[in-house]
Amino acid sequence: MKKKYLTIYDDLVKKIQAQVWPASTMLPSENALTENYNTSRETIRKALNLLSQNGYIQKIRGKGSIVIDLNKLSFPVSGIISFSELAENMQLSSKTIVKELGFVQADHSIHSIFDTADSGDIWKVFRVREISGEKIILDKDFFHDAYVPLLSKKICEDSIYKYIEKEMGLVVSFAQKEILVEEPTEEDRALLDLDGFSNIVVIRSQVYLDDTSLFQYTESRHRPDKFRFVDFARRVQN
Repeated sequence: MKKKYLTIYDDLVKKIQAQVWPASTMLPSENALTENYNTSRETIRKALNLLSQNGYIQKIRGKGSIVIDLNKLSFPVSGIISFSELAENMQLSSKTIVKELGFVQADHSIHSIFDTADSGDIWKVFRVREISGEKIILDKDFFHDAYVPLLSKKICEDSIYKYIEKEMGLVVSFAQKEILVEEPTEEDRALLDLDGFSNIVVIRSQVYLDDTSLFQYTESRHRPDKFRFVDFARRVQN
């Protein structure tokens, strides 16, 4: 027999898909759902946790559960796409705000990632990404100046990838990525619109050129309600 929380989960999914509760609206409270389904609060919480894990709702501390737009932005986990390309593909109103641009200090820990203890400077570019008037991404990028010797505010406001590929002729080839869910930092809360959100999705990437040179390290911090991280997987036959 199917467990009750799964039956409730399936019913809630059907109602969300039917827009009984449209995107960006709140689900009924746990108390209301407990009464509606004639069950315990623990059972309702299990159903809500599953909804959250599968990307249907975002729990907001002190407020409840908000329905996530099922058509939210899809970031390909296994692909490499710039913010400007994503915004253009989705025909979104977007803006990039450059918060920091310069070189890191000689003793910065980022030098160990690039193995530049003895030579080479590392660019630091911190940018806030705004979509439809909301600040939802903080990109913290680091570039080895051996491959990207010049950066300007104008280039960073437009597209660094367009600059290095179209003007410098570099070929961006592959990346190693790590995806984590973390609590927002004070910096996240100061720069992004995170009121009520208790976590943030962090993607850390080491990006390589076609000759396998590591030229970029990036930490991209996303508000969780606006993105769906997707991938294509194939089972390896034994």
